[in-house]
Amino acid sequence: MKEFTVTMALVDFIPVALFAAAAVILMRDLYNKMSKGAFALFAAGTIDVVFAGSMKALYKLLYAAGVCDFTPLSDMFFPVQSVGFLLAGLGMLAMLLHKQKETALSAAAPAAFKGTFLFVGYMVLGLGMMTVVLSVLSKKLKKPWLIVLFVLAWVLMLAMGYLSSRDFAQASMNWIAQGVNIAGQGVFLLGAALAHKNGLAELRLHGGETV
Repeated sequence: MKEFTVTMALVDFIPVALFAAAAVILMRDLYNKMSKGAFALFAAGTIDVVFAGSMKALYKLLYAAGVCDFTPLSDMFFPVQSVGFLLAGLGMLAMLLHKQKETALSAAAPAAFKGTFLFVGYMVLGLGMMTVVLSVLSKKLKKPWLIVLFVLAWVLMLAMGYLSSRDFAQASMNWIAQGVNIAGQGVFLLGAALAHKNGLAELRLHGGETV
């Protein structure tokens, strides 16, 4: 028997909101550095992550309130979130490695397959690419201390991903997972906000040209 409370479900919306805020900051700052294809990948990926988190929190809320036990909302969380992180990572990596122009980068979007191991790989790879790119951008901003924040967010997000993939029945474990999730998204938002404050929007890439 799952031990969800209404309070727990509402708290589950907090990390979703934190990640959404960080994603908006990054989308605004990186828009002029990405081709339409790369930006589409990054935007679609972050939207996927927000959507997956919102549906998981909604599932908990409906269950805790005694409305229904609509498990598809919960079952979709890990696959959709993992693919979302992969798409976002591909978009950021494309921005960093290639001088941006109109490309067919959207063709890199992966097909959805079944299997937890595959989605774990998507999540690790996507978050890894995002962390590497954000660390490189931090170095270009001459703010290497920002790397610590993004690496810490990466570690916490991976821990959150692992905990989220487990079907814990105990309320205590769900609270631990939520705490890790909030901490990870909070650190990610802090890193994005500080990067913005230190000139991420004005940063020039690829030989000094804005792309």
